Amino acid sequence: MKRLLPGIRRFSLTRNSALFLVTAVLLTASCVLTVRFRHHTDHAEASQASPGAGIQASSGQLHFERIGNPARTVARDRHGTVIATFTDGARTAVLTGPSRTFAEPRTTDAQVVTKSWVRLLPKAWARGAERSDWFKTWLRSRLGSRDPDILATAFDYMAGAPARTTAAGVTYSGAARYTPGTTSDSGRALQGKPRVGSDFYDYLGIPWTFPDAVTRRPEKDRSRSVDSSGYVRLVYGYRSGFPLNSRDSAAGSGLQRTADAIAHGRLGVPVIPLTDRRPAVIQQLQPGDLVFFRTRELPGGRIGHIGIYLGLDTADHPRFISSRKSAGGPTMGDKGGTSRLDGDGYYAQGLRAARRL
Repeated sequence: MKRLLPGIRRFSLTRNSALFLVTAVLLTASCVLTVRFRHHTDHAEASQASPGAGIQASSGQLHFERIGNPARTVARDRHGTVIATFTDGARTAVLTGPSRTFAEPRTTDAQVVTKSWVRLLPKAWARGAERSDWFKTWLRSRLGSRDPDILATAFDYMAGAPARTTAAGVTYSGAARYTPGTTSDSGRALQGKPRVGSDFYDYLGIPWTFPDAVTRRPEKDRSRSVDSSGYVRLVYGYRSGFPLNSRDSAAGSGLQRTADAIAHGRLGVPVIPLTDRRPAVIQQLQPGDLVFFRTRELPGGRIGHIGIYLGLDTADHPRFISSRKSAGGPTMGDKGGTSRLDGDGYYAQGLRAARRL
């Protein structure tokens, strides 16, 4: 600092000129931050626009444009900035809203700073839906809303998260653990498959009757616990209203019980098709997508783990959140395996598919 001050005196800056320089520096920094945000959102959309694609419809100051891979509609404001993305055949919508930061300091230095808010549409998106009354009503109530979305709900189960209860006294959020080793093994299994872990009703500690009239009952020693697919069912199903199946059946329109069944199912849109090897490209992912992994525990290349994609962290690494045994519960951190989809980590190399519900 002592070397800098004489330099300033040599230039003989007036108070006004000094203020001008400071303002210019701040404006430059602001522009850098804005460009970085657009790289994380608009760039991916614009780079995939089909030749000749243009404005298809307008509603107020919003303009809707068709984009491919996967087929979807993006809504732009009058400045051309993407403020919402709706994928054909999926209920998951990504809206641009207030910036927020997701972090887990106890297990990682990584942070996800994002303006993406993931919400569920009342029905699966179809081309032209922006002209429907139900959509206009839905969008007006969601744009700019700070009500908890899918990502915020996912963080309701991290270590240290406060417990919340319903009027009936059911604890519906708060720190969750992974399925514990049980002494009262009831032989819980699905269609002859190995015993599965804890589902959302285990976490809640209450019986749950599904649309097919099947009732599942919790085990006391599994209270406040969820395995990876149980966690997704808790976040997307119980908390956010996506339909749930009682088992891994192809019948029904609900989210199935295990990661392998969801990966092979028909719900939503396969943004990364399921194969027996790691995908070469993952840029088509958007926050809220379900990501699937092959694990050592399941033979034959079956999918043994599922997570929710969060977006790029502050070091530009694609990061996800999931409930896993090695971390003791839901995590976006690096304990028991780095929660990244790039690099040579266990989960990065095990990635096999992604779906947009």
